[in-house]
Amino acid sequence: MDQNVWEIFFNAAIVNNFVLSMFLGICPFLGVSGKIDTAFRMGLAVIFVMLVSSMCAYGINVLLLRFHAEYLRLICYIAVIASAVQLVEMFIKKFSPALFRALGIFLPLITTNCAILAVALFQTMREYSFVQAVVFSFGGGVGFTLALIIMSGLREQLNLADVPSVVKGAALTLMLAGILSLAFMGFAGIGG
Repeated sequence: MDQNVWEIFFNAAIVNNFVLSMFLGICPFLGVSGKIDTAFRMGLAVIFVMLVSSMCAYGINVLLLRFHAEYLRLICYIAVIASAVQLVEMFIKKFSPALFRALGIFLPLITTNCAILAVALFQTMREYSFVQAVVFSFGGGVGFTLALIIMSGLREQLNLADVPSVVKGAALTLMLAGILSLAFMGFAGIGG
């Protein structure tokens, strides 16, 4: 696959955004997008986990191909992702207990964030080089963070608005997510 790294980054971050175009990682998107500060930090944690798991997945894939054990990809990728999340969780708990409490259950749930597993699987399926895989995972993480920040900014503004009670809470959040998804789907066709 002979793609430019900027094209890969743009496609992963904007055109084929994991949350708003592919609908992957919806749980943390809806659960942690209440405040911009928390959403940004969660996005940084996801970027880190995506980068670590992507680099490890690339190495694991090379090793598994060498030994003709491709059937072990999925379980190996899941183990790497769980380890990376555990590392992030320990780091945040040690250096930012307030953020650890703010992220709550959503921090360990990064392990089950299908967007992170999708990065590892998509880069393997597309046969990216190591540099392309790292750029793809970074773009995916940036796109995830962008979606979180946009959603949290909208939700913070709507907390200040006079919203009819019939649409407050989850209903309004889901409507916002749908509108954001429609907006990002407008980029479809730009990058392929």
